[in-house]
Amino acid sequence: MKMTEKEQENMNNEEAKDTSQNENIEQDVNEESPENTTVELTPEEEIELLKAKIEEQKDKYLRLYADFDNFRKRTAKERLQLIDTATSEIMTRLLPVIDDFERAVVSNEKSDDADQIKEGMHIIHKKLTTTLQSQGLVKMKTVGEDFDTDKHEAITEIAAGKDKKGKVVDELEGGYFLKDKIIRFAKVVVGK
Repeated sequence: MKMTEKEQENMNNEEAKDTSQNENIEQDVNEESPENTTVELTPEEEIELLKAKIEEQKDKYLRLYADFDNFRKRTAKERLQLIDTATSEIMTRLLPVIDDFERAVVSNEKSDDADQIKEGMHIIHKKLTTTLQSQGLVKMKTVGEDFDTDKHEAITEIAAGKDKKGKVVDELEGGYFLKDKIIRFAKVVVGK
């Protein structure tokens, strides 16, 4: 397709209009914002400007690093305080149990009645386990359960018949959960 001279001239005029409109817009933007005006700097001035920017960035970095270091130290200190507070709370709850043991020792020295001594020990044991349970400590159920390597540590295997194969036959040391997290595995004897 060939264009006639008139069509070519109209097209050139339209392109010229677009170009002049774009130049007008750019000129308006440059006039409105003094930031867009370019100022010729000497190399020394440019170096000084860049040095100032580097110093500013370095200062920001040092402040940020110091803030982070202070945050790290503060959280470590708060964590230690939290542990101390939790330990203190547990110890305070165990003090009545210790008092009961001391009274039991004094009472046992004066008494020869084995039934009273046993009853006293059972009461103190129950109080201790109740106190620990209130803090989230739960003893695992093991005897008669299927052997589970995620909870149990097998000390030995014994012949126990078909119905007890792969099951915990005896518990040598109890396992415990603290708020659904295992804090000690149960040491058990497994039937084979």
